[in-house]
Amino acid sequence: MIREDILAKEFIRVVGKYYPKIGELLDGCHVKVITNYWGRPPKRLRYIGIYCSDEMMPHVQVHKEVLRELADNMGLVQVVFLNASRLLRDPMSKIKQADPRLWLDLHWVAT
Repeated sequence: MIREDILAKEFIRVVGKYYPKIGELLDGCHVKVITNYWGRPPKRLRYIGIYCSDEMMPHVQVHKEVLRELADNMGLVQVVFLNASRLLRDPMSKIKQADPRLWLDLHWVAT
């Protein structure tokens, strides 16, 4: 089984190889594979989470169909776009306690 971080790096590599302009956009974002369990019995679902700043979000979302097609070809369920700036400002967010490294990466993306 492939780990989430390796799968995210492979996704970035494939995007950069076949779609270099989109790959340049993803350089300013944080890409992470998110695993979720849903249903009875629980079925594991993996999807790509792309964390972008307010300024980058519209430029990346223009290419959502291409990114979703690539994710589907890699066996991932979906691609979701998350606003890093909003997550950092959210007072109810537990990202800092749950995943400090992601929290620091989101600060880098938001600036």
